Amino acid sequence: MHSSTGRSISTGLIFAVVSAISFGMSGPFARGLQDVGWSSGAAVTARIALGAVALLGPAAYAMRGRWALLANGRTQWTLLAYGLVAVTVPQLCYFYAVSTLDVGVALLIEYTSPLAVVGWMWFRYGQVPTRLTFVGTLIAAAGLVLVLQLFGTVSLDAAGIAWALGAMAGNAGYFVMSGRSGTDLPAIAMAAIGLLYAAVLLGVAGLVGVLPMTASLDDVTLADHRLAWWIPVVALGLITAAFAYATGIAAVRRLEPRLASFVALTELLAAIVAAWLMLDQVPDRIQLVGGALVLAGVIVVKLGERPTPETEIPVPG
Repeated sequence: MHSSTGRSISTGLIFAVVSAISFGMSGPFARGLQDVGWSSGAAVTARIALGAVALLGPAAYAMRGRWALLANGRTQWTLLAYGLVAVTVPQLCYFYAVSTLDVGVALLIEYTSPLAVVGWMWFRYGQVPTRLTFVGTLIAAAGLVLVLQLFGTVSLDAAGIAWALGAMAGNAGYFVMSGRSGTDLPAIAMAAIGLLYAAVLLGVAGLVGVLPMTASLDDVTLADHRLAWWIPVVALGLITAAFAYATGIAAVRRLEPRLASFVALTELLAAIVAAWLMLDQVPDRIQLVGGALVLAGVIVVKLGERPTPETEIPVPG
C-alpha cells in the first residue's frame, strides 16, 4: 500500500514539473513569433485553438456516459465564463505583456494572483486572511517592488505592466472559478471545452476587427537558430497548451492539490531559464532578488490559506 502510494506521488511530482516547464515555455515561443510580425491576438488564438483540438479526443473519452451534463444551461454558462475569464483574459494579457516586457518579469507579476484571490475571498466571502497570509502578502509586495524596479534606474514599459496585471487578474479568476465551478464535468473536459470556447471568442473578436490578427511566414529566431514559423506555432499549441494541461491534470490526480500548486511554481524558474536560453533575456540581479521574494511570499500565502474548495486544473501561464 505504502509502496503504491509512494510511486503515485513520485509519478505525480514528475508530471507536475513537466507541466510547469511546458507552461513556462509559452512566453519565449510567443515573443519569437511577435518579433517577426505576429500579433499577440494571433499567437494566443493559435495556441488556444491547437490546444483545444488536441484535447478534444481525451475529453470525449472522459465524457463517456456524461454527455447529458452539457445540456445543462448552467454548465454552458460556466464553460463560457471559464473560457473568457480563466483562459482568454490571462493568456491574451500575458502575451501582450511579453511583447514589451521580459518573459520573467511578466510572469512574476502574473504569479502574484494568489494575493488577489486572498483579497477577493475576503471581500466577497468574508474569509479574513490569517496572520501568515498577511506576512506572505508583505513579502511578495516587497519582491514586486524590486521586480518592477520602482526605485531603480531601469524604466519598465507601463503598458506591459498593465497587461501583466491584467494577466494576474485573469489568473486569479482562474483560481476562483476552478475552485467553485459548480459543474461535475471531468477536469480535462472542462479544460478542452473552455479552450474551445476561448478560441471561438478570440476568433470572433478577430473577425469583427476588435482584436488585431496579423501573422507572418518569416522564419523565427530562437536560441540563435532560425526555425520555420510553424514550429513555434505547433509548439505553442501542443507543448505549452495541450501537453501542459494533460500532464498537469495527471499530476493533480496523483498529488494533494496544495502540493501540486507548490510544484506548479516551477513554471517561474522554467520561464526565466527558457527566456535566457531562447531569447537571451536575463533579469537584473535586483530583479532576481525580487523574484525570489515574490516566490517566497506566494508560498507563505499558500501556507496561510484557510481550507477552501481546491482547483482540479493547474494554472496556465
